Amino acid sequence: MAGGGGGGVSPLGPAPPMWYHRDLSRAAAEELLARAGRDGSFLVRDSESVSGAYALCVLFQKHVHTYRILPDDEGFLAVQTSQGVQPKRFKTLPELVSLYLQPNQGLVTTLLYAVDREETAVTDDRDYSDGEDEKPPLPPRSASTSTPPGPEMPTESTLAANGLSTISHEYLKGSYALDLEAVKQGASSLPHLNKTLVASCKRLNGEVDKVLSGLEILSKVFDQQSAFMVTKMIQQSVNQGGDQELENLVTKLAILKDLLSSIEKKALKALQDMSLSSPCSPPPFSMRHSKAIPVQAFEVKLDVYLAELTKIGKSQKYTLSVDVEGGRLVVMKKVKDNQEDWTTFTHDKIRQLIKSQRVQNKLGIVFEKEKDKSQRKDFIFASAKKREAFCQLLQLMKNKHSNQDEPDMISIFIGTWNMGSVPSPKSVASWVLCRGLGKTLDEITVTIPHDLYVFGSQENSVCDREWVESLRAVLKEQTELDYKPIAVQTLWSIKLAVLVKPEHENRISHVGMSSVKTGIANTLGNKGAVGVSFMFNGTSFGFVNCHLTSGNEKIARRNQNYLDILRLLSLGDKQLSSFDISLRFTHLFWLGDLNYRLDMDIQEILNYINRKEFEPLLKVDQLNLEREKNKVFLRFAEEEISFPPTYRYERGSRDTYVWQKQKATGMRTNVPSWCDRILWKSYPETHIVCNSYGCTDDIVTSDHSPVFGTFEVGVTSQFVSKKGLPKSSEQAYIEFESIEAIVKTASRTKFFIEFYSTCLEEFKKSYENDSQSSDNVNFLRVGWSNKQLTTLKPLLSEIEYLQDQHLLLTVKSVDGYESYGECVLALKSMIGSTAQQFHTYLSHRGEETGNIRGSMRVRVPAERMGTRERLYEWISVDQDETSGPKGKSTMVSRVGHEYVKQSVVRKQLGELGKVNEEGEKNCKEENAARSKQDTPEGESSIGKNSFNNPAYYILEGVPHPSAAELLSSPTSPTVPPVKAPPPSAGARTKPPPAASGPAHSRRTVVPGNPARGVGEESSSEDDGGAALAGAQGGGIGGTVGSTLNRPPPDFPPPPLPKGALETAAEAQLSKPRSLYPDLAEVRIPPAGPAGPLALGDGFRRGAAGALDDQSCSVLQMAKTLSESEFPGQPPRAPSAPPPVRVPTIGILDACRTFPPRNPIPESIAEDMPEEALWGSSSSSLSVGESSVGEWLQRLGLEIYEQGLLHNGWDDLEFLSDITEEDLEEAGVLDPAHKQILLESLRQQQQQK
Repeated sequence: MAGGGGGGVSPLGPAPPMWYHRDLSRAAAEELLARAGRDGSFLVRDSESVSGAYALCVLFQKHVHTYRILPDDEGFLAVQTSQGVQPKRFKTLPELVSLYLQPNQGLVTTLLYAVDREETAVTDDRDYSDGEDEKPPLPPRSASTSTPPGPEMPTESTLAANGLSTISHEYLKGSYALDLEAVKQGASSLPHLNKTLVASCKRLNGEVDKVLSGLEILSKVFDQQSAFMVTKMIQQSVNQGGDQELENLVTKLAILKDLLSSIEKKALKALQDMSLSSPCSPPPFSMRHSKAIPVQAFEVKLDVYLAELTKIGKSQKYTLSVDVEGGRLVVMKKVKDNQEDWTTFTHDKIRQLIKSQRVQNKLGIVFEKEKDKSQRKDFIFASAKKREAFCQLLQLMKNKHSNQDEPDMISIFIGTWNMGSVPSPKSVASWVLCRGLGKTLDEITVTIPHDLYVFGSQENSVCDREWVESLRAVLKEQTELDYKPIAVQTLWSIKLAVLVKPEHENRISHVGMSSVKTGIANTLGNKGAVGVSFMFNGTSFGFVNCHLTSGNEKIARRNQNYLDILRLLSLGDKQLSSFDISLRFTHLFWLGDLNYRLDMDIQEILNYINRKEFEPLLKVDQLNLEREKNKVFLRFAEEEISFPPTYRYERGSRDTYVWQKQKATGMRTNVPSWCDRILWKSYPETHIVCNSYGCTDDIVTSDHSPVFGTFEVGVTSQFVSKKGLPKSSEQAYIEFESIEAIVKTASRTKFFIEFYSTCLEEFKKSYENDSQSSDNVNFLRVGWSNKQLTTLKPLLSEIEYLQDQHLLLTVKSVDGYESYGECVLALKSMIGSTAQQFHTYLSHRGEETGNIRGSMRVRVPAERMGTRERLYEWISVDQDETSGPKGKSTMVSRVGHEYVKQSVVRKQLGELGKVNEEGEKNCKEENAARSKQDTPEGESSIGKNSFNNPAYYILEGVPHPSAAELLSSPTSPTVPPVKAPPPSAGARTKPPPAASGPAHSRRTVVPGNPARGVGEESSSEDDGGAALAGAQGGGIGGTVGSTLNRPPPDFPPPPLPKGALETAAEAQLSKPRSLYPDLAEVRIPPAGPAGPLALGDGFRRGAAGALDDQSCSVLQMAKTLSESEFPGQPPRAPSAPPPVRVPTIGILDACRTFPPRNPIPESIAEDMPEEALWGSSSSSLSVGESSVGEWLQRLGLEIYEQGLLHNGWDDLEFLSDITEEDLEEAGVLDPAHKQILLESLRQQQQQK
């Protein structure tokens, strides 16, 4: 509960009023007010920006106005006023609200209608009937010493407001008189005051005990005498209490003071003595007990084409032997008479590994033959698993023998297991070695130690120390390494343990731990989450282990559990408090018993499991369905599930599911389900690959099977500049040309942007937005021009450092300083001399709240441009297959891109609404082998949910006036015909005007026969249209083939109304553009039906494409409606750049390093006209332009069309005579815009 009242009085009065909604989110408050729908409707919630403050939200003329209510030093409450205005102070919220119920009190309107909170029944939380818990388990008898007080402990927040001051008030009001009376009667002590002090110091007592326990260990090593005293004091404190407790605390504080002041000196002396007695330094961590990896041999065949087979005869067999320790690869060819021809390549002679995406067991190896000459050979392995094992061994070999002091990549094991409240068996080796069902590791690599092991457990009745020691023993047995525990966090029976390889122990820093209770009334820890965070060199990691509400029907409760954990778990950098934990870490892993079930009849489920057909079951998996609706785990990824449901087995067996349980209330059904899951979310343009995801089949003590996953993760080092701090002439700069955001809100306040990054000395703020418009009462478009945006100066200017950095943005309101959306941008794609474009989504408290786009550049001085190839960039995708000259299709890679390069062809944002369900479904079916990150197709359930379909309105339960008109009269257009944009140079035809406006694709979509996804066999025109309609954005600049992590795509959207899908005739696009400013111009192959379309692997996902985040999400569809189909749209502000459009892309591999090694051919098959670039100064007329409107749209200055036409300038032929004065009369007042228009006309005259 927020705030504290004056004089110890609760700010909420005797009981919280119904209009007080506690920690309700801003977005949810706006939705409740929109449902109320009457001017003067109001509610009060806790402020999201100031702890202890409140927010008064009032609805007036369909807009929500927010007023902050702040407590002063005396605890009185007042509405925040303008400077110089005397605030009115109140003891309680009800008193404050009662004043504003009266008219003319300074608010935008009188408070008239209270919007009450929805009280949920207590019984909703009481679910122990599914067999997981017969009753809530009691917390462990001894609390874990590793668990610091976190936000889950109500005492922490209440002490802030009701701590010593409140206790003191109570003493002075009551017990003080009793002590006074005792003194009058001759007493020499004050028992009531002593009791008050003991109570107020209770937490201090516990903290001192913890610190002394830690110092005890150091004392035993360096100072035996002090250690004896510390141990004795701790033992005494356990038994002492009453009158002696306060005296004991004072004594402990004195010992603590002495220990802290002397321990360093004693430790120094002890270490000096040790160094004199044993001059030999200990071996490095990596040399201790490291288990040597034996030489591994792989039987392969040389892959050759038919033309080559005629020359060399039969397909040749080879043996590839990998010597990791020796750093050698031996390629041995079997020839006649059992003779062998072999060649040895050292690790530095292996230039690159090239994975085939089409043939999963094929690998190309590029060898260095002579100086600057190389040779490529393609080999076919026995299986895809063997190929992956070979690649892993070669990466280990490269890493082991590289000259780098710090690793580029680490391997992480993650396991989750609901232990069923019984001890684990003696051996859990199969869990640690990833043996069992699903996607497992090859036996050759299964025993290679991982760098990090993360074990999450639920219903774990084993004490912390015993549990960790058992895990270390298993690891020691399997790897011969003594893994070091870096964090153990416990909440009742939910435990999370993180262990690290000894050689990495010193690379771990900033360890944080926290927990959140979500049990009954959010006060019991039988359900909830524990979290651990830390830095590995320069990369931040977060791990969350949770146990959510059980019960088949408790979906909404589980969703709320997730949102509570996301908001309340206190992990990571405290400066990032504006961001939830999903944006605070480079890599966040979320594991545990999520308890989502399968919505299907039990007999059907069992039949599918018996046939090992999991796809139909995954379609009714509650977690997948909720993720499709963007209710939970927004933009998280999950590897494809290829193992049977892990719950609810008969204990002692893995052959039988126990799905019925007799309860007092009747028979309870628990269908087999994938309750135990591992998901992750990583920053864009980072490297992460899931190598295994499965469950064991031989650990049978619990009714859950343990689940495992292994990940290959790119990490960065603590960068040290070799050239020192940059001089002013060598300073890098992050510069913004413009930013535009569309925010889901009914507010009309002003906004500013805050920028956070580890590469900045401190966070920076922009000025207020200088443009603002809205076509939809619940969406607001805000823009910042260059003059409103600050230039950022990174701490270091080396490109090698900057390409690993990310920028966090949060859009905040001026009135309440509350965040309306946050996002993360990778600087890697933005580096260059010219501005690059970005486009990504905004989220807040786990919900998508809008999107943001802009133009920026990271300017790096020439002296700081040196870089190197990362180890994970050493593996790439077969270029021949991705470019597709031989007709080979490409398999979907688990990568995408948030950013749009400047030189790519632009598209109206309305295109985002053009992807249809069928196209996504077809792509899903063709690429069934991809991970769950590539989402399953959506069914009609999405269309039924108004939250996911702005055509029926973004706020649930609120009718959409414009959409209602659209649906009620589908035959009549909602807007008058609009002139279509011009075709590009060389276009064959000019498209006729389209009723739906220029924002839509020029492909006709026939109802009942929707456009097909890219994965289908079709003409290149059809493929290109589907690809571009489904892939808004698509930056280049990262390794493909599962080497760069991008946020996963949106789930398939519902279809838009018929009117929104009307499109015009097709036009050809053939004008080439260079993809990079510093590369030679790359010609684009003309689109046509003569051959399959060459697409980058990122674009074969239907709606996702290379810009995963820009598939047809709820807000993008809303933009389609607001920009294209609603009448009365105001002209775009000059500072707001025109919308973007995106190409399909061929070879992405050339961008793995900066600068790119090779030109990158584009393949563009979308028959759409080009549009002006954001911030472009292009001033030439396109050959096909035939009207003033088309010419202005080409230049991105269409806002002046109405003024020019009104003044009679309606013909391009006459425009050559126009003067500056004429332009000013037509409304062109911006000098830069006047110059662009006049220069364009001058060039037109020269062309004639």
